[in-house]
Amino acid sequence: MTNQSSIRVDLQFTRNLGNYENIKIGIAVEDFKRPGESTNEATDRIYKFVETKLIEKVNEVESELKGKK
Repeated sequence: MTNQSSIRVDLQFTRNLGNYENIKIGIAVEDFKRPGESTNEATDRIYKFVETKLIEKVNEVESELKGKK
C-alpha cells in the first residue's frame, strides 16, 4: 500500500442549447501529492490544471456551435 495521498478534481460545465437540449463537458484528473507538497498545494495544482482544460474545451465547443448556426 502506498503512503501517498490521492487527490481527484472533477469539474463539469453544462450549456443549455435550447429546445430542451443541453451539452455537458466534464474533465477529471486524479494525481498524487508530490514530495514536499501539502495536500492543499496538490489540490490547488490539480484544480488549476483541470479548470484550465475545461475552459479550453468549453471555448472549443462554443466555437464549433457558433459555426453550425
